[in-house]
Amino acid sequence: MAHVSGRYGDLDYPTLAKYGFLAGAALFLGGALGEAILSTGVAAGHPGGIDTLLTGAEIIGVVLGLFAPLVFGIVMPLTE
Repeated sequence: MAHVSGRYGDLDYPTLAKYGFLAGAALFLGGALGEAILSTGVAAGHPGGIDTLLTGAEIIGVVLGLFAPLVFGIVMPLTE
């Protein structure tokens, strides 16, 4: 009898959770550092869209950093 793998294949959930959290942390830190550099006046006269982009990176970073371990560390392993 042949081995039938799961519907989703063999995913490494701990690695996905770890790298998802690290990606979220990198987005958050990149956005926060960018905002800090722009607020010191180093890049005076920057377009306003840059502030929106960096704020969005911070928000997405927090959401990704919180939900990646939850989804890949708890929910997905329970569904198999």
